[in-house]
Amino acid sequence: MHELTVNLHMHTTYSDGSGSHTDLARAAIKSGVDVLLVTDHNAWVQGVDAYHRDGKKRVLLLAGEEVHDQDRDPQKNHLLIFGAERELAPLADDPQALVNAVRAAGGLCFIAHPVDPPLPVFGEDDISWVDWDVSGFTGIELWNGFSELKSVVKNKLDGLFYAYFPEAIARGPLPETLALWDRLLNNGQKTVAVGGSDAHARHMSLGPLRRVIFPYTYHFSAVNTHVLVPNPLLGDIASDKKMIYEALAAGHCFVGYDLPASTQGFRFSAHGRDQTVVMGDEIKADGGITFQVKFPAPPRRLTGSISRGKEVNPYA
Repeated sequence: MHELTVNLHMHTTYSDGSGSHTDLARAAIKSGVDVLLVTDHNAWVQGVDAYHRDGKKRVLLLAGEEVHDQDRDPQKNHLLIFGAERELAPLADDPQALVNAVRAAGGLCFIAHPVDPPLPVFGEDDISWVDWDVSGFTGIELWNGFSELKSVVKNKLDGLFYAYFPEAIARGPLPETLALWDRLLNNGQKTVAVGGSDAHARHMSLGPLRRVIFPYTYHFSAVNTHVLVPNPLLGDIASDKKMIYEALAAGHCFVGYDLPASTQGFRFSAHGRDQTVVMGDEIKADGGITFQVKFPAPPRRLTGSISRGKEVNPYA
């Protein structure tokens, strides 16, 4: 299988991002991303699906949508939609009707930042998903790169620090979100996990200080979803899009944090008596199963990381 580095969940000037689709594509090429799945708030932007090139490098940009009920305060229940190829924001007030419409249109959908805590110091509300009676969604956003900021910032000084050192933010998916994913799977609901950057590249100010929070190039180099597809991208948008969405729907993917080093090449497979399966597939347990993990480089023990000037032992 061929591996694509996909960055999904991001915003342009069509909603609350600061860059154009071309700006995002340039940042993605610089960051080494293969595919961008853009999701502006309640806006399915038509006519922007395209390959962008810089010399021999290229990125495929595809437009999806992030839908939520704008009349609800605070705004809960954000849904990432891909492949529906139609505007579905008018259904935002009924999450189940929205999910049903996505499926009827042949698309796939992921619950965005299912656990998203408030950040009172900067006036940010809790925007978690709350309507858990809904069914039929493809999966959940297990790791949201921007929302994670809300879990580590306690005051404005913290916010200032992480604005200048965003590489110090990453801890991993929120424990509450991991527990939620476990519950969904234990209940027999196939739930594909993806990682989203939630990139906005907002221009923020604090007194005389001005800063972009956080540049697209940072987000595209950090939390990515690595998708396993049967063939390399061919350069035909329609067929390449279909292949990518089919792989995501099947769960043939993993979430990687690529800022310290690329996670490309990671594999987790299961080997039974008569078959071998990859991430997202199912296998019968009769006769015994052997699990195999392959790393892109020899694993090494971390000696520590810098957090607000303190040495931290991650194994303590």
